[in-house]
Amino acid sequence: MGDFLLELFYVLVGCLMYLVAFNIFKDTTHKTRIGTMTFWVILGSIFIFGSYLPGTVVGALLVIIGVLTATKQVNMGKVNMPEQGFTIEQAKRLGNKIFLPSLAIVIIVVCVAKFTSLSGTVAIGIAACITLVFTLLLTKAPIKKVGQDGNRMLQAIGAMCILPQLLASLGTLFTEAGVGDVISRGIAVVIPEGNILLGVIAYCVGMALFTMIMGNAFAAFSVITVGIGVPFVFAQGGNVIIASTLALTAGYCGTLLTPMAANFNVLPAVLLQTKDKNAVIKHQVMLAIPLLIIHIALMYFWAF
Repeated sequence: MGDFLLELFYVLVGCLMYLVAFNIFKDTTHKTRIGTMTFWVILGSIFIFGSYLPGTVVGALLVIIGVLTATKQVNMGKVNMPEQGFTIEQAKRLGNKIFLPSLAIVIIVVCVAKFTSLSGTVAIGIAACITLVFTLLLTKAPIKKVGQDGNRMLQAIGAMCILPQLLASLGTLFTEAGVGDVISRGIAVVIPEGNILLGVIAYCVGMALFTMIMGNAFAAFSVITVGIGVPFVFAQGGNVIIASTLALTAGYCGTLLTPMAANFNVLPAVLLQTKDKNAVIKHQVMLAIPLLIIHIALMYFWAF
């Protein structure tokens, strides 16, 4: 059941990307119409047919996507932007109710993951579908808005929408390539043997920095844990569960500080049409740094 649902959600995502490609195709004024349409068709096909395609074929398709992106052939076309007056009117009508869908999706994910045998990924898909229906009922928006706003959001993100998948894969590649061992040997030169505090600092800060580079704390976790966590924290007697959990959330401090985490930091700036694309990151700096320091203190006192 879980595998079927997961495949279904992948197909739905792929269909949304096909819809974006169709909208681009209809936009005859788009300067890079063919390249942009090709990008979304390929990406949608990977989501829909990825389970049935050989790995080499998927790899070749990703190379084509990379070439299209590098040659600036993937750009935003015409989208239906809501009028400012309508936006203000809706904001006044809904007020703080607008946050209910965000809260609902979290609650549903936790409930499905906790009380069923379904995986967390499937739980997110189920929560997204239920929350979508709830949002339509709450806002009284027509169903066609799902496609219109989905098209607008994906076009606004553009090629960056594939970053989470690529960066997660990169984490696996780094681990297999022995990057963690290289980091471990480099850190060993700096940190005196048996110094717990410096080991904890290196683990937390390393997670934050590597997350900034990769845009994904999960991708950074395996590399930094192998390179720093195991030899400089766990081997010194640190509680594995406490230290590894805090290391992962320390990585999220880096998420707040990087444009590589496009869905968190770039997308809001694009959708809000801010002049400074890094506006979100700049406002999060004063929160991320104190949080990172708190993580270091918690790991030092709780894990030992």
